[in-house]
Amino acid sequence: MFYQHMRQAVRQVVTISFAGAAALGLGPAGAGIVAAGSLPAPVPAVTDYQYLSASTTPPAETDCFSVGRRCFTPTSMQASYNLPPLYAANEAGQGMTIAIIDSFGNPNMASDLGNFDTQMGLPHMCGEPGVTCTGGMPTFQHFYWNGKTQVKAPPPKSSGAGIQTRNIWALETALDVEWAHSIAPGANIINVTTNPAEVLGVQGFPAMMNAEQFIVDHHEANVITQSFGAAEETFGSTQSLLNLRHAFISAAANGVTMLASSGDGGTANPGKTPIKHPRTIPFPTVGWPGSDPLVTGVGGTYLCTDPTTGTGVDTTDPPVNCQPPSNPGVREIGWVASGGGFSHVFAKPSYQDTLPAGSTAIDAMRGVPDVAYQASSRTGVLVYDTAPGDATGGLTCPTGNPCSAGWYVVGGTSASSPQWAGLVAIADQIAGHGLGQINPTLYTLASGANYGTYFYDVTNGNNQTDPTIPGYPATTGWDPVTGLGTPNAATLVPALAGH
Repeated sequence: MFYQHMRQAVRQVVTISFAGAAALGLGPAGAGIVAAGSLPAPVPAVTDYQYLSASTTPPAETDCFSVGRRCFTPTSMQASYNLPPLYAANEAGQGMTIAIIDSFGNPNMASDLGNFDTQMGLPHMCGEPGVTCTGGMPTFQHFYWNGKTQVKAPPPKSSGAGIQTRNIWALETALDVEWAHSIAPGANIINVTTNPAEVLGVQGFPAMMNAEQFIVDHHEANVITQSFGAAEETFGSTQSLLNLRHAFISAAANGVTMLASSGDGGTANPGKTPIKHPRTIPFPTVGWPGSDPLVTGVGGTYLCTDPTTGTGVDTTDPPVNCQPPSNPGVREIGWVASGGGFSHVFAKPSYQDTLPAGSTAIDAMRGVPDVAYQASSRTGVLVYDTAPGDATGGLTCPTGNPCSAGWYVVGGTSASSPQWAGLVAIADQIAGHGLGQINPTLYTLASGANYGTYFYDVTNGNNQTDPTIPGYPATTGWDPVTGLGTPNAATLVPALAGH
């Protein structure tokens, strides 16, 4: 996923169009999908955040404890998932490129990343303001796919549906970029942002998928991470969803790995209509693109390791989810909002035919997610964002949108997918090439004798967020909350690379 050189200027990419892809016979028509002609709005999978500080320096752990949370830095997150042995072997994603797709984006992303790297002790990237580019330095590039946009919060008395929440997309973008870099500090990053007129989302998904098609066709990246999605049932028809899969089909044929957040609603997802106050779909559902068999869907956990060191199990500090009786002394618990369940569009892929012993059964339809990673903002990551809109709202904004510049503790499976993209970039470096679709390898490794060596199995928690809609429990092996579990990077990443 890496460029071999630094492009000297941000370029505007010309939008290209595609006729749509065949369904490939992957499954029956989606049960309960509405028969409308429009598409849903791609929603950023960042649903929980807390503003902490306007300072350029990050808040202390005590600041996080004061609001009932623990905050992870890159150092403590790296330790939590056992990345230091890879870094010691000079395996940090060098030579590979991660593509991050977002709507609207963060116009201050390069400078925000620069401060994040300074404060967190991470390597700076060529492309950050004031950085002198040197040979071998990873590059950060921001591409505007179809025009720039102003990042702003909705007006205080807006009667809109809130689907153009550009300030939330700015926070999403900061989360994606800063934390992909935190896990693979040697990898290049391309942040491609779209500027759709997201009235009903008609332009949202096509613009994003066309941008991804361009990345694949022009060999711009080895792995693409998608921190957005919409329930399968919100698409106008099964075919309208299948027509958007063209980039995934091309990626599988070209050695590009696709990842996506599994969603932040547990088993409960909103419908597309009515627009202003969408009703919850009254049965368990999953989100696309995380449900696509050509994509690695990434669910979420509460991470209860020590937030300063990343080691051990800390059942003393906040949040309550990591304390007794909620936590029986385990390092991770399935996040209640981790999107998961069974697709109503895609049949079970062959790679899910064999699961670790004790797994939740996967019957006829694709199980979601495939893997997991820390996601709750109660055990969240620190994110620096100076483009959240008006930057005057303080700790709490009337609209519920982020509106103050500075440091946030952020959650959502939006945090999970870009960090997994970092792991894949490191595996690509070890392999010497892009790995393409990794799901068959993940399930093969998990079904073997060394499952417990490669994954941290998460067996506590459930993802029922709505008392009227059944959720699923986390179980031994694969489950519809955390998939196969979370990564023990030092062992899983080399195995994923085939070494």
